[in-house]
Amino acid sequence: MSTQTLELVLPHSLAGRTLRWKFNEGPTADTKYEHTFKPDGTVVYRTIEEGKKGKPDQGTDAKDQKPARRPTPTPYASFEVAQGWHLVSYLSADSGYTLTVLVNATDGILHGFASNEKEWYPLTGMLLP
Repeated sequence: MSTQTLELVLPHSLAGRTLRWKFNEGPTADTKYEHTFKPDGTVVYRTIEEGKKGKPDQGTDAKDQKPARRPTPTPYASFEVAQGWHLVSYLSADSGYTLTVLVNATDGILHGFASNEKEWYPLTGMLLP
């Protein structure tokens, strides 16, 4: 019988990073978001530019100059599943959607799923500068 040593995998591989991205499909298609992944295991995200499908759920409405809602820190988990590939997931207290995304930090491509109790969307997208 061989003994294998399992390497400890920390559930916050994106801790301390801020990523901006947008998806091509789903309820927030073309909306640009900024996600700040904190070392305490929470993520705070905000809308930085509204997409075509309606009003964003967070951020500042540039047209009306309305103040941004205070983002709700949300628990997340992220794992580096291969060099530069991070799997991240969280349930947004603000929108009620669970977002699960595979982030390819090398080429900036995103693959994921957004879902709530009634809807499910496969997603593709990209990291933004």
